[in-house]
Amino acid sequence: MPQAAIHRHPATLPPVEILVTAAEAYPALERAFLSAQHEIVAGFRVFDLKTRLRSPEALAIGATWFSLIIHTLRRGVEVRIVLSDFDPVARPRLHRATWRTVRMFWAAAEMAGPAAKLVVVPAMHSAVAGIWPRLLFWPVVKTRLARVAGWLRRQVASHRLTALREMPGVGRMLVAKDEMPRPRLLVVPPLYPATHHQKLAVFDGKRLYIGGLDLDERFYDTPEHLQPAHETWHDVQLMLEGPVASDAREHLLGFQDIIAGVPPGQPAPDRAGLRFVRTLSRRRGRGAWRFLSPEPAVAEIETAHRDAISRAERLIYVETQYFRDRQLARCLAKAARDKPDLRMILILPAAPDDVAFEGSTGLDARLGEFLQARCLRILRRGFGRRLFVGGAAQPRRTRAKGRAQLHGAPLVYIHAKVSIFDDTQAIVSSANLNGRSLRWDTEAGVVLTRPTDVARLRQRLMAHWLPNDAATDFFDPLRAVQAWWGLAARNARLAPDLRRGFLLPYDLKSAEDFGRAFPLVPDEMV
Repeated sequence: MPQAAIHRHPATLPPVEILVTAAEAYPALERAFLSAQHEIVAGFRVFDLKTRLRSPEALAIGATWFSLIIHTLRRGVEVRIVLSDFDPVARPRLHRATWRTVRMFWAAAEMAGPAAKLVVVPAMHSAVAGIWPRLLFWPVVKTRLARVAGWLRRQVASHRLTALREMPGVGRMLVAKDEMPRPRLLVVPPLYPATHHQKLAVFDGKRLYIGGLDLDERFYDTPEHLQPAHETWHDVQLMLEGPVASDAREHLLGFQDIIAGVPPGQPAPDRAGLRFVRTLSRRRGRGAWRFLSPEPAVAEIETAHRDAISRAERLIYVETQYFRDRQLARCLAKAARDKPDLRMILILPAAPDDVAFEGSTGLDARLGEFLQARCLRILRRGFGRRLFVGGAAQPRRTRAKGRAQLHGAPLVYIHAKVSIFDDTQAIVSSANLNGRSLRWDTEAGVVLTRPTDVARLRQRLMAHWLPNDAATDFFDPLRAVQAWWGLAARNARLAPDLRRGFLLPYDLKSAEDFGRAFPLVPDEMV
């Protein structure tokens, strides 16, 4: 256990550190690991130890996070981390990546010496789908499993054995693994519809790193977004100090028990203008055989959004990877009808990453775009001209076609999960605004209520998309929507290299043309 954290008075707490893109977040995370004295407790979807170090302090001890973990363990710091494991049939690559990371953590502990204190847990969400939906999806699962088995058969023996060690969930579903692996007959594999999507770390019980960014070289980008479109990644993390960190630590140590059935307890209180919030679900009890979905257990992030929407009076500003929850869209539209001065700015990626960069046309991609288009139509009916929906692209030309470009320029991929309501409240979390994040997956975030923190966050994020000399109208709650519309429309008419800032109108027609409804699939799947 760490030494008791010293909880300072709100007036003495340092301001929230706003970290935009991995260029700012990764060095801050490295320094937090280097300065930890007793304990680091963390939970991430992806935490790749091959990721390069960036800060001068960390580079002094090695080149990658593997070296930093060895260094941290040698200093006697206890490291406890929960890594998301993935459905081995639906996401075999991510399943393998998780177990490869586990092996690297244990290799780091071995190199650190016998005194190393490491707990690393590859955690599959325990809410397994019932037998009826598993039978319904069995033909699809069987095809995917056969594809994985075929890939394994094509590997040389040494590579096949390595892959099977790193894919234990796949191995349990195969026979003749040493030679000609093939799926077991008459076995209906489990389906894991939910996952742990959180991204946070607590240092010595008193510092909290939290937001939407995992650790992986793919996610590294700078605020200038100078990389090729498929390498851009706009994200937001916060580094906080104060008693909110103890609530996050308690969550990390106990969330798996809640998923297993332990009552979740009361929501965390507001502590010095910061409140920890979660999404958790668990396996259903009676009648579970007929459900694909888990049972929602904690929906504090959704509740925080609904409460903030009900209080907002002038401007709601949102950046999110997905806006697909029709319930939340209707809540926003109702607020817009009830409050004629309420406006909204919504920033989205021009397309999902698998659609833009991998050409995906699968069920999940099409359903996701269908839902997002529906949600945006709901918002338009509620807000009318008081709504701006924007995307972002680099101010340069591209030869790319399809949805990897926006108005002739390479898109900037947006992965942030931030909602800001007037100057009174902001939510930064790992949760997208879709049913999956709001009700199914394990998510973690913070509600900020100190007006100075909220105002700084809004100013920083809005300025990110705008030209350096943006006038005050772009930040004024009553004039911002009109100003953003004007800039985006002008940029769309200009050649890419003549545009100012990253801002462009969102291409709703492309989403509507691509999207498809699938009535048997719950909205929360995507």
